[in-house]
Amino acid sequence: MDVLVYLIPISLFLGGLGLAAFFWALKARQFDDPEGDSRRILTGDYDDKPKD
Repeated sequence: MDVLVYLIPISLFLGGLGLAAFFWALKARQFDDPEGDSRRILTGDYDDKPKD
């Protein structure tokens, strides 16, 4: 039971770190157009320019 004193803060820290990384990725616009990216990869149509 003494190990929970260490495991709970570590798990909260790692969860917060993952949440911070997710919000950073949202702010950096990492998830803006995943469907368009998949179409460009599959079709080979490289003339399309990404939308601003």
